[in-house]
Amino acid sequence: MSDSITGDEIADRIKAAIDDAEVTVSDMTGGGDHYDVKVVSAKFEGISPVERHRMVYAPLMDVMGGALHALKLETRTPSEG
Repeated sequence: MSDSITGDEIADRIKAAIDDAEVTVSDMTGGGDHYDVKVVSAKFEGISPVERHRMVYAPLMDVMGGALHALKLETRTPSEG
C-alpha cells in the first residue's frame, strides 16, 4: 500500500468506477491525506446519499485509513446542479 495518494489518482479511480462522473478533488489541508471530493453523475439518480457515498468509496477502500485519512464528499446528479 502506498503511503500517499494524489487528488488526480482519487479522481481517476472514481471515474473508472463511475464512468460518467465529473469529479473535483481539493486537498483540504495540504498534507495529501484529507480531500474534499465533489462527484456529479447521472448514475446517482434515484439512489440514496448513503448508496452514492458507497459508490464513491468503493474504488478507494484499499487506501482508506492509510494514505487517505478523510474524504468530505458531495454527491449530486446533473439535475441537482
